[in-house]
Amino acid sequence: MNETNSVNHDSATTSGQERPELQAAIQDIVDSGFAGMQLRVNEQGREWVGSAGVRKLGETAKPPTNGHFRIASTTKTLVATAVLQLVAEGAIGLDDPVADTLPEFGLDGRVTVRMLLQHTSGVFNFTGEFDPDGTLLPGIPALGQEYVDALSHTYQPQDLVRLALSKPARFEPGTDWGYSNTNYVLARLLIEKVTGRTIAAEMQRLILHPLGMSNTVLPDASPEIPHPHAHGYYWYEDAGRPKVADVTRMNPSWASSSADMISTTKDLHTFISALMGGRLLPAPLLAEMRTPHPKSGDFRYGLGLFVEDTGRGGTVVHHNGGFAGWAAMMYSTLDGGTTLTASLTLGDAELDFTTVAKAFEQAKQRLVTEVFHGGKADETPAPAADTTP
Repeated sequence: MNETNSVNHDSATTSGQERPELQAAIQDIVDSGFAGMQLRVNEQGREWVGSAGVRKLGETAKPPTNGHFRIASTTKTLVATAVLQLVAEGAIGLDDPVADTLPEFGLDGRVTVRMLLQHTSGVFNFTGEFDPDGTLLPGIPALGQEYVDALSHTYQPQDLVRLALSKPARFEPGTDWGYSNTNYVLARLLIEKVTGRTIAAEMQRLILHPLGMSNTVLPDASPEIPHPHAHGYYWYEDAGRPKVADVTRMNPSWASSSADMISTTKDLHTFISALMGGRLLPAPLLAEMRTPHPKSGDFRYGLGLFVEDTGRGGTVVHHNGGFAGWAAMMYSTLDGGTTLTASLTLGDAELDFTTVAKAFEQAKQRLVTEVFHGGKADETPAPAADTTP
């Protein structure tokens, strides 16, 4: 029987034996090359939690179902929500030029707050970009031994922005869509400038404290991760030789506010359920958040959220994320009544990024089908999940 040591006592919790399709799904996901997984599903007051795989390589204990994990790009939805709350408070305008508040970077005056949240600024992605022909345009160290060596380095958010702005813009502001982590580092600096407080303090004021999300952490440059937690691993090649690095402890300042937060499946459920339930934003701003930009195409990206048609008369919102060693999932119906939150950790399997991304996508689709589609797959596949920070 799966480990169920973290239970929301306000709802009925079912065991893995009562949802065998979910337990089987996460076991199959682990068998595809992941070290471990924890999953939480809330459906109209009923909750199921389970885990599969191992907490740490070389051990037999399963990942704790109340375990902390690095949520990677799922961070963006929380940051976007905080920015929109400041819009609601009148501290900033959604269509204000960012350069008016952050003049020190020489940012194109046409880039607005809205463009940061919807990835339409055209600003270069500091973790690197790919040209249409597949050529990598590098940013900070992001692969192999160079990446591992840099995990002890402290990056300042201002330096990440300056690196990105030293590269040519990908397109004219507002004319196209392109996922860029730099947008959300700029959003952090915007929050801190207009409030005079750190993003951690503002996140506590606006989201974490009101919702009781006591297990969610903004680590800044700290490599620590609260207990309990599973371990994440990064497999790579160095000079033609395979290596595995335990990346559980890392300095996440390289990702900054684009992907640095730590949370739990329960806290992510609390957040996305409250957000979709209208407890964090006024209805007009929530509606804007959930409206995809036309240039985002099949990705259907709004303001810090992906919006996915289920193909069966319904819609789900989500923001997944992942980087070396870690992946996170956060899904919800539009009313917040049904949610799926999960964490996956990579092991020592010799999987390149493309293989991992494909396995993650298959895992995501199977779980979304089980929870939101009544176990029946749609004929048209959804766009690939975000598996980069």
